Amino acid sequence: MTLDAPSDLRECSEDQLQQVCDETRAFLIDTVSKIGGHLAAGLGTVELTTALHYVFNTPDDRIVWDIGHQAYPHKILTGRRDELHTIRQAGGLSGFLKRSESEYDTFGAGHSSTSISAALGMAVAAAQQNLDRDVVAIIGDGAITAGMAFEALNNAGDMDANVLVILNDNDMSISPNVGAFKNYLTRLMTGPTVNSVRQGAKKALNIVPEVRDYARRWEEHVKGMILPSTFFEEMGFYYAGPIDGHDIDTLVTTLKNLKEIEGPRFLHIVTKKGKGFEPAEDAPIKYHGVSPFNPTTGEFGKKVKVRTYTDVFSDWLCDMAAQDEKLIGITPAMREGSGLVRFSEEYSERYFDVAIAEQHALTFAAGMACDGQKPVVAIYSTFLQRAYDQLIHDISVQDLDVMLAIDRAGLVGADGATHAGIFDLSFLRCIPHCVIYTPSDEAECRDMLYSAYQHKGLTAVRYPRGAGIGAIERQEMTKIPVGKAQVLATGHTVAILSFGTLLAPAREAAKRLGATIVNMRFVKPLDEQLISELAANHDILVTVEENVVAGGAGSGVNEYLASAGLSTPTLNLGLPDQYLDHGTQTDLLSECGLDANGIENAILKSPFYKPELSKRTVAK
Repeated sequence: MTLDAPSDLRECSEDQLQQVCDETRAFLIDTVSKIGGHLAAGLGTVELTTALHYVFNTPDDRIVWDIGHQAYPHKILTGRRDELHTIRQAGGLSGFLKRSESEYDTFGAGHSSTSISAALGMAVAAAQQNLDRDVVAIIGDGAITAGMAFEALNNAGDMDANVLVILNDNDMSISPNVGAFKNYLTRLMTGPTVNSVRQGAKKALNIVPEVRDYARRWEEHVKGMILPSTFFEEMGFYYAGPIDGHDIDTLVTTLKNLKEIEGPRFLHIVTKKGKGFEPAEDAPIKYHGVSPFNPTTGEFGKKVKVRTYTDVFSDWLCDMAAQDEKLIGITPAMREGSGLVRFSEEYSERYFDVAIAEQHALTFAAGMACDGQKPVVAIYSTFLQRAYDQLIHDISVQDLDVMLAIDRAGLVGADGATHAGIFDLSFLRCIPHCVIYTPSDEAECRDMLYSAYQHKGLTAVRYPRGAGIGAIERQEMTKIPVGKAQVLATGHTVAILSFGTLLAPAREAAKRLGATIVNMRFVKPLDEQLISELAANHDILVTVEENVVAGGAGSGVNEYLASAGLSTPTLNLGLPDQYLDHGTQTDLLSECGLDANGIENAILKSPFYKPELSKRTVAK
């Protein structure tokens, strides 16, 4: 069956929808098996996606997805089927929702728990413009744990907005008998007959408050006996469900019924991650984000295991926990991604996954620090952005002893702009007393994690996604003096100050130019004495960092030079003032001029680089 747009789908009969689902699921498995990508979540939303685009008049009606992992079927059914093989690759489709990619992507989403707020805004905008438009938000059972989701639910119920929220619950199962019964009840409770009686009764009973209140309590009592008890109705929503999210007939009927009901509505569906592909059903976490695999057996091709910075952190955390019983490991729903699996197994009583609740994670850590524990919060750079107030107000202002292990700092490759950790140096550097460590390789990362843990107060160790240069770590850890940089080679004319894992290309560029190369190690505090010496003995200072230039480490060097009355020119190399699309980390760094060739060329083109006129050129 060839469907190029949802309008084609709406030409189908309801009897043909199961075929659409089967073909979409098969196409998804076949495509992702060849190129890799997110799989299990999308397999669980095939029927829901089909039903939504069948019942609602998209793109005029708004469908707002929460993040993009579950939206691959949405891309397939909205004219991007033939491009799916390019997903997450340079120049190809985004792995997430992107407004500039399609009119059907009504709201860009990479971080979770935004869908209800965005949908509510769209519903209010439609009302303000007197538009007859349906707005639907789809949120996962994990994403609804975030405070932002509850804020939006509270607001939507209070303002009686015309919005439908669908909870895609894939963490519970319903037995066939119970599922069929609940599907029947939901069809009944959302059907036009029951609804017209309810609405008519409300109008009639409004004139008799006592009877109206009695009838409302009676309705709640009856529904409490035959439908799941829920607090969503207390928040002002008309609640329906749970229903089987893989029963296309029930989904279509229920959505049609709910479409006729005005005000805030909440539909609870139950799905299975990996649905229709047995290996993914059995191991949904393993098949969440995948490399190419055999679509028949589910087996992955053999890969050479490389040691990543996340692995370094994982082992350090367990080693440190063995030494200090006050160590606490905290993650906001990123156990696997942040490297806490081993810790959660070996130190389960000291491991806390607080769900997708970054703000809570930091204040939870602050509370522990108040009473003598030593919390280590393992968090992606991009997700730390969501807890900035807590970082300042709850931790820094109170000078609490909390350590941040910041993974995915810098560019992240295929995940693109929404997940890039390119702002943390800028937003951390301005926080008083925050010590910021930037390891240059795996061995230094282990030592810096140890050093940051020993330091009393707010510390942050930021490291990139993936593997480093292969530096071998020592079991015995060394404490690095705070704010002390390391001169690796002395040259002339130019001094390159490298922050973090760009040291390798910066060192190569320095070698070609005969320049001084420094591993700065710390963004805050800076080694001001060394910077002064370098400024006095070089014609130009060059800073290199995998962070936006604006407000980053280079800005810190500039500020110090200005405050010290030093006029040595500086060249700040880092990420540009723009959002970068997805691609490999290597290619993106090259495009930004942050490989060895790019660093060298930037220095050669600098108006301050004039070695033939230098008074500091080493005599031959």
